[in-house]
Amino acid sequence: MPDLSRIAFRHPVNQRMFVDAPLGARIADRVTGFLGSWRFVIIQSIIVVIWIAGNVVLLFHFDPYPFILLNLAFSTQAAYAAPLILLAGNRSAQRDRLTLEHAASEADLEESQIEELLLGNRQILERVESLEQSILTLERSISVAVERLERPEGRPGRIG
Repeated sequence: MPDLSRIAFRHPVNQRMFVDAPLGARIADRVTGFLGSWRFVIIQSIIVVIWIAGNVVLLFHFDPYPFILLNLAFSTQAAYAAPLILLAGNRSAQRDRLTLEHAASEADLEESQIEELLLGNRQILERVESLEQSILTLERSISVAVERLERPEGRPGRIG
């Protein structure tokens, strides 16, 4: 397992959960990381096979069948593994909760930014509408002025 204290985490949840973690939490993470690996399963299986074979074939005879000492070793291992697994599970749940809280706060920030953008767009549209009305008013004024200029003096209406 890599040394997490030397890795620079960008996400604040990872920073809090791994770099700023107390020693006990880091130990629990490493132990449960090893206990939940194929390496552990293979090493433990090899040790058990050697233990049983050595005691059955009488290469060494310190734990004869029914392998009371082996059962005691497994019980002790389980007694320590269970709380460590629970500690790691609690840390995982805490990390998930912190990640969700962080994601929710980011979503809230994004929502407020979107609302500001929509308000800005609405203001731009209102300004464009106002400009269009001004343009239409100017077009009408220009049209009336052009009509007056095209009309001969003294004669109302069109030429035709």
